[in-house]
Parts: sequence; C-alpha cells; structure tokens
Amino acid sequence: MSSHHSLQHSNNDLKLHWTVAGLTLTTVAAYLIFCHVAGEPWRINLPEDQRVLIRTLFYVLAIIGFPVTNLLRHIQLRLNQTMPGPKPAKQRYLLTVIVSMGLAETVALMGLVIFLLGDDYNTLYIFTALSVLAVFLYRPKADEYREIMVALASREDDDD
Repeated sequence: MSSHHSLQHSNNDLKLHWTVAGLTLTTVAAYLIFCHVAGEPWRINLPEDQRVLIRTLFYVLAIIGFPVTNLLRHIQLRLNQTMPGPKPAKQRYLLTVIVSMGLAETVALMGLVIFLLGDDYNTLYIFTALSVLAVFLYRPKADEYREIMVALASREDDDD
C-alpha cells in the first residue's frame, strides 16, 4: 500500500474522531452563546471573596489539567498499541480522543460555572480560550493513529 493511500485511509478512519472534536468545539461555542444571550437570569452573583476562591481553584485545575491530559493521552496511546484484544485501532484511538476532548471541555465548563457564579465575561473568555487550546493540542492526529495501526499489525505478524 502506498504511503499516500495509507494516509488517505487513515484520514477517512478519523472522520468520527474529528466529529467528536467538532462537537466539543460546538459545545464550547454554545456555552459562550448561552452566556451572552440568556445567561444573565441564571447568574447567582456570589460575593467577591467566594468567587476569587472558586476562580483560583478553577485556574489551578485548568493549569494542572493540561499536563494531566497529556500524560493520560500518552498512556492511552501506549495502551492502544500494546493491549491485547480484538478492538481495531480506530476504536481504540476513538476512546483516547473522547477522553481528551472531555477533559478539554471541562475547562470551558469551569468558565461557564464561574460566569454563572457572578464573574465577568473576561474570565469566561479565558477559560474558553484555554479549552479551545486544549482541543487544538489534543485533536485527532493521523500520525498517532498510524502508530497504533502499525503496532497492532506488527503484533498480528508476531502472532502468525
């Protein structure tokens, strides 16, 4: 199989994976739209000192979340390559993408929560931008998928 054909094959296999990433971005955009269009009546407006504590906690969680997501993704990619079982590479990698996108969306959700607790739009935008950055960093990648396919194929060759 030529490398161009292999690349096209792996890109087609990743359509569902990209759909998950697209849905994550859609949800993040929906949070922003909700806050601008209908968010005001839902706001609680906690006292400033309580919001500062929650905001700080959320920032710490978001900052810690990036390396944790990277580590989890790395572990999942290795497990995708080495775990026994009949699951194809496409299905294995989909779980990795879903977990990564879920963690990316959690950052946007923290922005939504702190906004609804009374913080300003600036905080909402910061968490949204961090979430979009996470989607970009942990998006489906053809190279990662190909590495899983190669590892599983070589394992099958070893079994023969």
